[in-house]
Amino acid sequence: MADERVRIEIAFEGGQTVGGLVLSETVDELRDALARGPDGVFELPTDDGTYIVPLRGVMYVKRFLKESRIGFGQAG
Repeated sequence: MADERVRIEIAFEGGQTVGGLVLSETVDELRDALARGPDGVFELPTDDGTYIVPLRGVMYVKRFLKESRIGFGQAG
């Protein structure tokens, strides 16, 4: 699904983290930017606004699973 949104968390050197809901394809673009090397920045549009992420400071990116969302599910 092209407009699927996923929750991510980005951790930086020093322990700071930011997170938000982003398009699934945006997470793939961020992964590709990190794989190319630590130079530069990545513009990360989220539902809360746009983050300018310095790639050099990123320690990890966590992509949350859909099943981890809080809410009511169907009992099985």
